[in-house]
Amino acid sequence: MTLEEKITHLQSNSMEQARAEGNAIIDAHREALEKVFEDHKAEALRQSETRIKAETTNARLSLNQAAARSQLEIKRRQGKVQQDLKDKIFEEARSLVDDYMKTEAYNDFLVYCIRQAACFAGQEPVVIYINPSDESKRSDLEDATRVHLTISAEDFIGGVRAVIRSRNILIDNSFKTQLRNEYDKFMFLGGDGIA
Repeated sequence: MTLEEKITHLQSNSMEQARAEGNAIIDAHREALEKVFEDHKAEALRQSETRIKAETTNARLSLNQAAARSQLEIKRRQGKVQQDLKDKIFEEARSLVDDYMKTEAYNDFLVYCIRQAACFAGQEPVVIYINPSDESKRSDLEDATRVHLTISAEDFIGGVRAVIRSRNILIDNSFKTQLRNEYDKFMFLGGDGIA
């Protein structure tokens, strides 16, 4: 082999070896970069999943808070509507009481209450009050019951109140008290049985 051939052969072998080493370095570098890329991709995926979970939790929390605010607003409105209806119902009840007080049945009721109070008091002194609006009925009621009646200084709408001071007893058959007690007890029940 001539020197030229040897140089060409050596050059050819050196170039092949350099290409092989270069390719090996490039492949190793490519593998390292692909590993870094895969690690980065996996980390980015984990971070995005964590962020999605956090955002989902925040969105769910915001939704729950909005729902709670809406429910409170609905309950507030419902309470206001119920209070308005309750007031209207008791205004109507008061009107019916006023109508009732113009009937003979009301006079019979007064007689009944006066007799009951006198009977309950027995021999004890009792002060029986009638409402100022019933002052015109006083003499008829006294004649019917044979009991002295006192006109109350306080307007209690109608009915009778009796006081037995010796036993600290108040017999309260006044419409004012009965309406107030019913008003305090009155509740709207929902379709599901919840007040």
